[in-house]
Amino acid sequence: MTDLLDIAKDLLRLARREGATSADAVVAEGNDRSVSIRNGEIETLEQAEAREATVRVYVGQSSASMSGSVLTSDALERLVARAVAMAKLAPPDPHAGLADPTQLATTFPEIDVCSDESVSMDQLRDRALEAERAALAVPGVSKSNGAGASSYQGRSAIIASNGFERTSRRTSFGNSVSVIAGEGTTMERDYDGHGAIYWADLEPAEKIGRTAGERAARRMNPRKLSSQTVPVIFDRRISTSLIGHLVGGISGAAIARGTSFLKNDLGKALFRPEVTIIDDPLRKRGLASRAVDGEGLPVQRRALIDKGVLTNWILDLRSARKLNLAPTGQGGRGGPSTSNVHMEAGTRSPEEMMKDIGSGFLVTEFIGSSVNMVTGDYSRGASGYWIEGGEMAYPVSEITVAGNLRAMFAGLEPANDLVFRSSTVAPSCFLGEMTLAGR
Repeated sequence: MTDLLDIAKDLLRLARREGATSADAVVAEGNDRSVSIRNGEIETLEQAEAREATVRVYVGQSSASMSGSVLTSDALERLVARAVAMAKLAPPDPHAGLADPTQLATTFPEIDVCSDESVSMDQLRDRALEAERAALAVPGVSKSNGAGASSYQGRSAIIASNGFERTSRRTSFGNSVSVIAGEGTTMERDYDGHGAIYWADLEPAEKIGRTAGERAARRMNPRKLSSQTVPVIFDRRISTSLIGHLVGGISGAAIARGTSFLKNDLGKALFRPEVTIIDDPLRKRGLASRAVDGEGLPVQRRALIDKGVLTNWILDLRSARKLNLAPTGQGGRGGPSTSNVHMEAGTRSPEEMMKDIGSGFLVTEFIGSSVNMVTGDYSRGASGYWIEGGEMAYPVSEITVAGNLRAMFAGLEPANDLVFRSSTVAPSCFLGEMTLAGR
């Protein structure tokens, strides 16, 4: 890692020479490998290696940032010179600047985000082929829409003029497949996939393929619905989008601008008491785990929603200063950011929820989005399954689900089917009544 750190130190030295009053630099490199398969044949086989350096400079309260992939001495000098020249022309920002040295992390928890496993192109190909074969073996599946497997190895170094210095390594692996059921104008598509820090932690390719095939076959011969207001359940695959809307609404940047529908709700109950939403950067082998935030501040497990109550804004240094609050250790390189976020599971299963509502709609996929984060108004194209007699009766397509996020949050009940398969996860969620716009 010393080679990356040496480049970062050079960038810092050049920034001081050019007249920057403070600066930080990140140098990163990565190795990506991927194989894509269609109908048992290799469609693409790619390997990419890249190095990039980013320097952020401050001249007083004005700043600028520049990146480059050519890391020769001359190129680095030009990169820094341009960044400083831009900073001198930029308007001052009284809230910008590096962390005070007393704010910096001094210990770095072990989060286990780097595997030493060696995975070959042959292994990636074989996993993609296995997933595709399993999906095509499902009755009703007519063709492959493609399968793939990938691996990533990366390392980085960061250094700042406030004394912060750190190097890190990260790996990730993935496997996915998409297939089509039916023929002609009755074709339906669906997919499955999984990502993990360790190759050994990936779900079996056969399971991923079988799940994708079963999902596609189950969507055949969808019906239309008339417009109506009914109880709705969000499948866990798409209920994570609700967490995304919450995170966007409580981002310190949006709160500081006054552009969030939640700007006056800190400390208030937004959800039912059984809803808790956690941001956990310290989860071992988590896809978004980090031992320190992007600004060098210590991180910790935080409840964004604690028993229904909004407990914190998501603050980086700039938004915290603007709001006159303490930063929360959730800063990224470009603003406030979360890590591994999950909604804790409830007590009822999705099947129990369906039995209790009798008739309603299970949403399994969204198409497009119209979500107004200033008002909370919500409208999305959707497909899924009509629930009749407490069970999935038939597939449904080409409808719109509409409501308001504030009312949706207030009525949300999490199911008990939480599975940690990505960096943001939630169980299936019952949302009470929503408007369906159909034929």
